[in-house]
Amino acid sequence: MLSAFQFQCHFILIFLAASKGETRYLEVRDVGEDEPFLLLSEDLKRELSAGQIYRRSLRCIDMLSIEGQFTFTAEQPQLHCATFFIGEPEELITIDYDFVNIDCQGGDFLKIFDGWILKGEKFPSSLDHPLTTTQRYVDFCESGSIQRSTRSSQNVAMIFFRIHQPGNGFTITVKKNTNLFPCNVISQTPSGRFTMVIPHQHRNCSFSIIYPVVIKISDLILGHLNGLFLKKPSAGCTGVGDFVELLGGTGLDPSKMFPLADLCHSFHGSAQMKIGCDNTVLRMVSSGKHINRVTFEYHQLNLQETENRKENSIEEFCFPSI
Repeated sequence: MLSAFQFQCHFILIFLAASKGETRYLEVRDVGEDEPFLLLSEDLKRELSAGQIYRRSLRCIDMLSIEGQFTFTAEQPQLHCATFFIGEPEELITIDYDFVNIDCQGGDFLKIFDGWILKGEKFPSSLDHPLTTTQRYVDFCESGSIQRSTRSSQNVAMIFFRIHQPGNGFTITVKKNTNLFPCNVISQTPSGRFTMVIPHQHRNCSFSIIYPVVIKISDLILGHLNGLFLKKPSAGCTGVGDFVELLGGTGLDPSKMFPLADLCHSFHGSAQMKIGCDNTVLRMVSSGKHINRVTFEYHQLNLQETENRKENSIEEFCFPSI
């Protein structure tokens, strides 16, 4: 059975509005069973001929993973609405305002957030994003026609809006751009393989998987020699400067999750871990002095794997929540 957090993430039944960095979250909404995650299939993408633009109307609560032009027109006052955007790990998302007809003076708003917010928690966390929380919001009512295009810093973004007058609304165009060095990522799928590279940059990067998973790290290069940072196991990687940590929890924000394991040294081989948490995050901390790289694969935990735990090389976590 899905946990409350997974149910919210998989079906996008809630969202939270925010104003100048202060968030408030709203009640659960239902979503049609025929489009639970609105992650459009490859078949639909193939049906669109070259140069053809995909178009459809937006719902009050919606989610998109495809490029196209999308229009929202209020049929009644809509006070708590949001659209979540997600791309492939190596994609950035650009949102262009094509047409906007809202009453900013009457209390309407239309804002873009660089990342996702769920139940007051942000991804990427404030610790891992290059902008402050306030700078991550682009408010149409404040910028107007000055800033009609916004690009995300990672593969997820969102808009949230309030429209009082029926007939008012907006039209946006969503485009994808290639990100040569993906940093913060939310996985669309419960299984996959990914290589994260941080080339001489002082930044922290998180890869979030919103499923209980088996994660297997097959290659880790931290740019320093193994023998330089020999520490007692209880010391973790504090003071190393470049390391990878595995986190688990029930929310979206990596900075609020429980640390499960630290990897301080480069290795070639295999390190596997079963994590039964609602959300699993692999986070790389980089000092900027080296080229750091980690390759890992993951798949969703099944019942047999949760029962047979002796095969694992590292202690399992969060299994009571499955």
